[in-house]
Amino acid sequence: MRVLVVHNRYRSELPSGENKSVDQVTDMLRNAGVEVETYMRASDEIGHFGLVKLAELAVRPIYSLEDTKAVKALIRSFGPDVVQLHNPYPLISPAVIRVAKAEGVPVAQFVHNFRFVCVNGLYFRDGRVCQDCLGKRVPWPAVMHGCYRGSMPQSAVMASSLIVHRSTWQMVDRFLPVSDFVAEQLVAAGVPPEKIAVQPNIVLDPGEPAPFGEGLLFAGRLDEEKGIKLLLEAWHLAGLGKSTMLTIVGDGGERSTVQKAARVDPSISYLGLMTADQVGQLLDDCAVCVVPSLFFETFSRSVIESYARGRPVISTGMGAMGRNVTDEVGWVCPTTSAVGLAETIRQAFGDQGGARVRGMAARLLYERSYRPDIVIRSLLNVYKGFER
Repeated sequence: MRVLVVHNRYRSELPSGENKSVDQVTDMLRNAGVEVETYMRASDEIGHFGLVKLAELAVRPIYSLEDTKAVKALIRSFGPDVVQLHNPYPLISPAVIRVAKAEGVPVAQFVHNFRFVCVNGLYFRDGRVCQDCLGKRVPWPAVMHGCYRGSMPQSAVMASSLIVHRSTWQMVDRFLPVSDFVAEQLVAAGVPPEKIAVQPNIVLDPGEPAPFGEGLLFAGRLDEEKGIKLLLEAWHLAGLGKSTMLTIVGDGGERSTVQKAARVDPSISYLGLMTADQVGQLLDDCAVCVVPSLFFETFSRSVIESYARGRPVISTGMGAMGRNVTDEVGWVCPTTSAVGLAETIRQAFGDQGGARVRGMAARLLYERSYRPDIVIRSLLNVYKGFER
């Protein structure tokens, strides 16, 4: 089997779970004996563009002549059995789907976010969940609110891409959402259920969990939708600073807020960006991982990584977290308020024996449902259905 992986990598200065997922599924396909070729662009390239290419950015999310020609040439030289598409924005454009179909190659679209309807991919605006564009033929709310990078012109381009490529997305042979929750959102957006096969992110097996650690760990983007300010307020209200630590890893728009909190409160440790191996070590060292998201999480990689290392998770239950974090493997906060999250944190650290039991259950869940061999076997079964 031959698979062509197509992906526009997100900016390197910010952590991207999707970039990591693309790399790992590519490696696992190769380890399974699949011939894999990749076509990658990177948003980092934009910083080196000349005036002509910068001007092209106004249309590239809709159509990129450079990338459609390159993908066509690669399909003809490599001869893939399937094109595996991840993120086509902003450089590649969904037009490559039409290229693949014209060459007689089926397309599998991994769905890591909600950009099939929402221009920022988050269903989040002004501090709250927003689905104002769902069901609208023209996503004017996104343009009016400048939902893509805070820019009305850039939002207009992305909205135009959604409109122009509505029929293009219908040409996809199989949508591969990372969770049941995302699958339901696809159905709500008009995708036939028979075209959907849930495909969780791949997280490599770190082996038997380390002895149970101490403290609370947040590892992710420091952005509003990720609930980092909610977590800081809840940590203060929980009053556990004299007995344990909150460790924060990552970078983003709220970095200065986190840095300020860490300077004021010695029980908060901010470590900035760290490598995957370093984050893994911090997971081994902690007792509990927290995912305080305010938006509809698709299925946070940090949750699966926590389960793999036998660590339970505190979650606000938003999006996929409402199903993938349960009382068996963690704690679900009943609200997205600081008071509610503080109470959930106190509950988790008030019963260390119960936390260990939840951690063991989390590891068993990983072994049963999320081990790489299980996930890649599921993906290959989808692709075998495309064999000619």
